[in-house]
Amino acid sequence: QIDPENERPDMGVLDCRPNAKGQREEDALLENASQSNESDDTSTDQSPVPPAPLKETSFSIGLQVLFPFLLAGFGTVAAGMVLDIVQHWTVFTEVTEVFILVPALLGLKGNLEMTLASRLSTAANIGQMDTAKDMWKMIMGNLALIQVQATVVGFLASIAAVIFGWIPEGNFKMGHAILLCASSVATAFIASLLLGLIMIGVIIASRKVGINPDNVATPIAASLGDLITLALLAGISTGLYKELEFNDYANPMVCAFFVALTPIWVLIARRTPSTREVLYSGWEPVIIAMAISSVGGLILDKTVSNPNFAGMAVFTPVINGVGGNLVAVQASRISTYLHMNALPIAEPDPAPRKCPTPWSSFFGSGVNSRSAKVLFLLVAPGHLVFLYTINSMQGGHTTLTSLFIAFYLAAALLQVVILLYLADWMVNWMWRRGMNPDNFSIPYLTALGDLLGTGFLALCFHILWLIGDRDTDVGD
Repeated sequence: QIDPENERPDMGVLDCRPNAKGQREEDALLENASQSNESDDTSTDQSPVPPAPLKETSFSIGLQVLFPFLLAGFGTVAAGMVLDIVQHWTVFTEVTEVFILVPALLGLKGNLEMTLASRLSTAANIGQMDTAKDMWKMIMGNLALIQVQATVVGFLASIAAVIFGWIPEGNFKMGHAILLCASSVATAFIASLLLGLIMIGVIIASRKVGINPDNVATPIAASLGDLITLALLAGISTGLYKELEFNDYANPMVCAFFVALTPIWVLIARRTPSTREVLYSGWEPVIIAMAISSVGGLILDKTVSNPNFAGMAVFTPVINGVGGNLVAVQASRISTYLHMNALPIAEPDPAPRKCPTPWSSFFGSGVNSRSAKVLFLLVAPGHLVFLYTINSMQGGHTTLTSLFIAFYLAAALLQVVILLYLADWMVNWMWRRGMNPDNFSIPYLTALGDLLGTGFLALCFHILWLIGDRDTDVGD
């Protein structure tokens, strides 16, 4: 315990920002937890828990990740089927900017729920949720925090949709802009509350049955996240669009109601030290991730609005969801690994500061390289299962030819390789900078997953169209 204490002042010199302060507070909590486990006879049964993830084999990692991965994948398939249907609804055809909201709001599961799952998984693994009092304090603070973040991000996503959708064309309608704002804020708030409660239940249950929460929590967040969020967005925006004809005040009142609740959630979040720090310093990744996802939404809007590329809608949540799920698992695992080993922030050995190579990320001897290989190997079989499911349910507007499947799998594999490599680099880089990766890495990575997935998928559809694969009548 002496060396980390000596290292702590150096970390303050390296990075004096609030993020570094947050890391110092968390490190202090980690040390207190480890000291109490050593000194308290009643808690000695907790000591075998922390090293467990370090002893995981490839088979055990794959076995624990497989079921949540498939569950999450079928959730994204269901979300894709929903998007394929609602893209023809009046609100989506008359206010096409709603499509820009789709990746940004679906991305909230990466910005908020997966980050919540990663934070709570780390807290559970290091013994910060062992007593009922600590557990409920952690739960209430984190739930309040994500409600604040959801409201703000939902509001900003609607502004981004207005800027990307109307400003370049010079065609602005105030009624539609308020509709986007109300739909976005209400969807973000309700979806985050539901998913946050589910996440807490999953993490508590997984600890009770002896499963590493890092392996199961984030995929389960995604399994229901896309479907719930998309269904809420379609239902709320349709209802509010109908209200435009009869009531000019419904949309502003909905928006004002959810914004007015924000101060209450702020007061609750400030009572917990770990969430108080995120409340002050955790906005940068969430807002930047929302902006990145909105660029993906712009690509989706411009592509799906073309009748020739309507078939892309059903596959977008699937490719984005699978990539985001896998990289979130990896980022959460690496973050927990760093916390549990209590690696000093100011590492004297210059070797770890070098940018990792793709070879070391995937073929190194460590447990994180092992998990990267396992997660990558799940991509192709998983997508084939999901494509078969979509095809058997007559979803989408695209026949699954061998050419289409080859292009689709190439896009998915390229997306996940890039994301897993970025996770290895980003989480370790943030740790050395004194930033808690649980709060900062997953929003960036899942947003990049949305952008890469949507971009690569749109590119596939355009290439297939150019070389003559133009079947767009399936499911009509």
